[in-house]
Amino acid sequence: MAALTPCKGVISWRSQMKVKEAMHRDVQWRDPSTPITELAEIMRHEDIGAIPIGENDRLVGMVTDRDIAIRAVAEDGDISATTAGDVMNACI
Repeated sequence: MAALTPCKGVISWRSQMKVKEAMHRDVQWRDPSTPITELAEIMRHEDIGAIPIGENDRLVGMVTDRDIAIRAVAEDGDISATTAGDVMNACI
């Protein structure tokens, strides 16, 4: 089997980047009752693809842009009353 070689000009998968250099520093979570329309606006404004969902000082799930697209828009279609708790991934 041939060894994997990185593409020319692409950072090696064995890069020296640390997690703290790639992470978003001002993370704010939202409540499970937050409407997904509000989450989508935050994602667009902050240029992010996921928002942590918390309750009682505890992380209870994550909502991604894909969760909104698949679990709300494609399945139900009526997003006016859909909340973070309805679409979040609780397996974190």
